[in-house]
Amino acid sequence: MTDSRMKGRVKGLFGGTSPDDELPEQTYDLPDPDAQRQALEVLVLAQRTADEHMASARHQADKIRGDALAKAEQIARDAQAHADGARREAGKALSDARATAEQVARDAQAHADGARRDAEKIVSDARARAEEIAKDAQANADGLEREAQNRFEDVVGSLAGKRAALQEQIESLQQFDRDYRARLRSFMQGQLRALGVDDSPSNAEIQQPGSMAATGPAPAQE
Repeated sequence: MTDSRMKGRVKGLFGGTSPDDELPEQTYDLPDPDAQRQALEVLVLAQRTADEHMASARHQADKIRGDALAKAEQIARDAQAHADGARREAGKALSDARATAEQVARDAQAHADGARRDAEKIVSDARARAEEIAKDAQANADGLEREAQNRFEDVVGSLAGKRAALQEQIESLQQFDRDYRARLRSFMQGQLRALGVDDSPSNAEIQQPGSMAATGPAPAQE
């Protein structure tokens, strides 16, 4: 049942008076016991609806937080995998360059000093290239880590905004719950005064309307 239909039903039970209006201090001309029971059931349903809204808002906030953390962890894993791959490629390139250099050095040793000088140049070039590849790989890894960190901060920042909005909704629902409890308390006190009962309902009874709806209203004293 929606809030508008629920308010309309309460309005009909009160003879055209909305439950959002302030209850007058004088007692009401009560309808028959069935109408009293229906009014209590509608107010109990309003309490249950408010509780369900608050539970749904908390569940949605927890889901958004879990999704954001999972996404951030996946981004971090992907960045680590890219970094590890770049390091492996750099290590392989360096290993290949060293193997090539050693082979050239053996060949150059067999051919005179001129060949040795050529080999030394090749070794120097290979080492420079290997260092360049290693530097590029490290730069790429650092860039991937920075990108992952930035994306993680963006996700967490977005989550903080959504969490603030959900917190506002929760506070609004809590205010709605307090207002309905106050109206329910006033309504029940008016019902008891009209029935000639002096004892007012306690806060525990107001906070647990389900138990009163199950037992029904107290019989009128003769």
